[in-house]
Amino acid sequence: MERLFVYGTLRDPLVQIRVIGRTATGSSDFLDGYQRGTIKLGEREYPILDAAASDNFVEGLVLEVSTDELQRLDIYETSAYRRIRVSLRSGVDAWTYAR
Repeated sequence: MERLFVYGTLRDPLVQIRVIGRTATGSSDFLDGYQRGTIKLGEREYPILDAAASDNFVEGLVLEVSTDELQRLDIYETSAYRRIRVSLRSGVDAWTYAR
């Protein structure tokens, strides 16, 4: 299983069901050194992570997903986001989507 830090629409169980076909198990965590920004896709705005000063942080969930589910999530996030590895405040290493 892979760990994925989510901070926006992927926190919503209905979005998870639509994208990966199930609700993913999640636990609360924090990502230091980033802040939530916005990105406009079509007519809507969505959250996106931006690197920031070390005292900034983003609260989110760490989801457990399979490699296949992670690939489906990559498609959902589109090329507007890039998947990167991060180390969370808890010490957990996870993937997340950032600008």
